[in-house]
Amino acid sequence: MKQFEQLSLLFSDHLRKFSSELDSGRPSELYQPCSYILSLGGKRLRPLLALMACDLLGKDTQAALNSALSVELFHNFSLIHDDILDEAPLRRNQPTVHLKWNRNIAILSGDALLVKSLQVLQHYPKEEAMQLSALMCKTAMEVCEGQQLDMNFETQTSVRIEDYIHMIRCKTAVLLGCSLQMGAINAQAGPENQQHLYDFGMNLGIAFQLLDDLLDAFAPNAESFGKQPGGDILSNKKTFLLLKALDLANEVQKKEIVSILQMPGDQGHEKISRMLDIYKILNIKAECEAQADAYTNQALASLDKVKADSDKKKQLQQFAAQLLKREV
Repeated sequence: MKQFEQLSLLFSDHLRKFSSELDSGRPSELYQPCSYILSLGGKRLRPLLALMACDLLGKDTQAALNSALSVELFHNFSLIHDDILDEAPLRRNQPTVHLKWNRNIAILSGDALLVKSLQVLQHYPKEEAMQLSALMCKTAMEVCEGQQLDMNFETQTSVRIEDYIHMIRCKTAVLLGCSLQMGAINAQAGPENQQHLYDFGMNLGIAFQLLDDLLDAFAPNAESFGKQPGGDILSNKKTFLLLKALDLANEVQKKEIVSILQMPGDQGHEKISRMLDIYKILNIKAECEAQADAYTNQALASLDKVKADSDKKKQLQQFAAQLLKREV
């Protein structure tokens, strides 16, 4: 498997060429926010997974470049809209699109990225493009369902942990599975290898989101996290941390959690501090890490089933381990 740095540079060059075309688009108010969100960087995890899957199965990674671009455009569309829904002020330590421009421009620019994510797949031969587009559309609907469930949970008094896992599977994990399967399609892989790689990505995505939830609560500052720490606590999101705390808490602690959830917005600092105290008492950080480890093991078991060069699979295992090594 090609070195991750090589794949990253390959994709960055492809994205740069695409972004330069966006820069010349008119009206500029539609296209400049698209270029802006793409310029903010990030791990480029999803496009890298598409390229790695293609390479793992023995095909030139050039074949997966437009699939990689498609998933990155879709991901950034979802970030723009998520930030609007969450009223988030920061994305990758920079102002979110709806704050830098305005809410309406952000909505339209996000829509434009969504359309572009499907357009770039039309560069493939007809049958391949149909497979890729069908997978992307299925994934897009699951992501929308996951986002709606996430919002629904904010006002529901009771949410089961298994319901939460289903939500993050849809909202976050399926796009990682999609990325790997798209790379497998570009490599002309059979259905079994496609499914195993999809399952690897999906379970890896659940583990990744659990650790992201952990970072939201325990990251020391915005610079180390890229977003406002404690945002999930401020918005009463039913994360694994909160649901597990409610599950483990005694009656006194449950009343304290309910009291914290009812605190007004102007007491944000105190709200975060009190909730973190509860999490520490109940050892929620360790509980969340254990859950993430369980899904990581499921992901690695699926990868082990892929019929491909064992050395290349080991490199993908190492990539997954590095991805999930997140400091809190």
